[in-house]
Amino acid sequence: MKKSKKIILKTCIALAIVFLLIIGGFFFFRDAVLAQVIQKTSNKLKQDYNSSLTIQKAAFVGLSGLEITDMTLVPKDADTLFRIQKMETSVNFWHLFIGDIQLGTLKINNGLVQLVQKGKVKNFAAFLKKDSTAINTTEKRDYAEFAYRIISKTLNLIPTDMKIENLTIKLDDNGKKAKIDIKQLVLDKSQVETSINVTTNTFSQRWKIKGFADPRNKKADLQFFNIDTGAIKVPYFDERYNLQSSFDSIRLKITNIDKSGGELHIDGYTSITNLRINHPKIASKDVLIKNARFDYRLLLGSNFISVDSSSTAQFNAIKFHPYVAYETEKDTVYRLKVNIPKMEAQDFISSLPDGLFTHFQGMEAEGTFDYKLNFKFNKNKPDQLVFDSNLKKENLKITKYGEANLNKLNGEFIYRAIINNVLQRPVLVGTANANYSTMDQISPYLQKCVLTTEDPSFFTHHGFINEAFKQSIVKNIKTKKFSRGASTISMQLIKNVFLTREKTLSRKLEEILLVYILENNRIVSKERMLEVYFNIIEWGPNVYGIGEASQYYFQKPASELTLNECLYLARIIPSPKKFMYQFDDQGLLKDFAQKQQTFLTSIMMRRGLLTADDTIYKTQPILITGPAKSLIKLRVQDSTAIDSTTIKNEFEF
Repeated sequence: MKKSKKIILKTCIALAIVFLLIIGGFFFFRDAVLAQVIQKTSNKLKQDYNSSLTIQKAAFVGLSGLEITDMTLVPKDADTLFRIQKMETSVNFWHLFIGDIQLGTLKINNGLVQLVQKGKVKNFAAFLKKDSTAINTTEKRDYAEFAYRIISKTLNLIPTDMKIENLTIKLDDNGKKAKIDIKQLVLDKSQVETSINVTTNTFSQRWKIKGFADPRNKKADLQFFNIDTGAIKVPYFDERYNLQSSFDSIRLKITNIDKSGGELHIDGYTSITNLRINHPKIASKDVLIKNARFDYRLLLGSNFISVDSSSTAQFNAIKFHPYVAYETEKDTVYRLKVNIPKMEAQDFISSLPDGLFTHFQGMEAEGTFDYKLNFKFNKNKPDQLVFDSNLKKENLKITKYGEANLNKLNGEFIYRAIINNVLQRPVLVGTANANYSTMDQISPYLQKCVLTTEDPSFFTHHGFINEAFKQSIVKNIKTKKFSRGASTISMQLIKNVFLTREKTLSRKLEEILLVYILENNRIVSKERMLEVYFNIIEWGPNVYGIGEASQYYFQKPASELTLNECLYLARIIPSPKKFMYQFDDQGLLKDFAQKQQTFLTSIMMRRGLLTADDTIYKTQPILITGPAKSLIKLRVQDSTAIDSTTIKNEFEF
């Protein structure tokens, strides 16, 4: 027994001696090792990134401290990328021995980081290039493992004690400038305090970040706000993207980052107050969201990334549970589910962001509703797209309309189209207008043709066609652009009568909500909607309604239009101002237009909308006889040749 104790004691002493020798060797050679590491790093930057790294002085201080003086990185023939006058840091010695770099303290005095683009030359371009030496592999990435490793390494590089003074971050994008002066950033005993000055070409502000940050325990609670009066303005984006945005404050809280059972869980919440956005693609005026909050739970597994359905998003009084997922187990699958629990309709209307739904301002409603959306897209099987939208309502009704009074459609009103933000001439929608045509004054052929081309299920749907939406989404995803819409006659009517033609998110959202209200509250009959539609749509340059169109093209009332004329009028609705390009220099339909007409006729025959008797006179050509004829480029007849022939015949006689 005594012998074994002596062996253990000798072993421990030997290990201690080896350990001390290693430490001693490390301390003896560490400055030489540091110089070698700096030289190796400098060579790599020069070879791979064509950049020059210079350090005036670098030395260890104490057991684990490192002090660097005048460190500069300059890409060749470009502006300095960064410069630090003095930096002191320390690393966790024990973590370093197991190959894990974990910063303990960090001090920076007088630093500069700048991103500059002059013309097409960027001083950071070399660092954006992909590593050509990277090994291509078909092995699937474990998302949970990869994310946890990146998060852990990043948090380990955040010191537990930090003091930064006079660090300037500059951005210069061909004259579009922003400068962020971090006068002071302190992290002491997990408490964060900052003082930041921001200057751009358009404004100057003082910001502050304060709160709690514990990088070792992976927790944080930070608030971001303006020291001066007024909202925080987002720099650079206003000049670069014409995006004006501001907010009063942001709060970010991370309560948990944990990996267990092969899954990574990230929990917390973020909130923002008085978020204001202005961009021509969003709305024509400022959009304001007074209060927004997102309580999130992010889940990552070996083959999926998701926002869990236990997450809650809220803006103003509207709360909903989103589920978003990206899966790669078998196929690449995208999922989106939205669940709005039962809520008061008035709370929903009152919570709509100011500026995004201007036509709903002043609207009042009674009753409740809940809503569910289920979307699934399989990249390898796009035609199997799932799009289910379900709204359940209880005693839901509109008691007062806002700016868009949908009851307007039931009576006479003045319609004025808006083209390129310019109001067009007024058109009276009512029988007092000599060109107004009631449904019994419109050729049944035209009604059938227009419904076939524009909205075959108009009399049976409730404003939207789910299948059309699905096909539109599939087509837009495949082409990676908005190449196909799914507009019904109801949507076209709302867009023309109540909204502008601006292509903004605001207009599209208003269109969807107004159509739903119109179609699901029995405000206007389908017959009346169709009649108004026929009398307001554009059918040519400054030609509105079928009464004007039938005279403009054929010099006859709408009730006397032939099948061929109706087929023609239905086909030009998408581009009425380009009608003249359908005709050749003899005033006859070109081949492509005739094929379109034949195709439309075939569809209507298959659907039982036309019979063989209806098409007896189909072979007769379409002749434009009205004022529209002046816009068709017709070939001028050679009158000289005709005259000489006539004279010759007369002499022979």
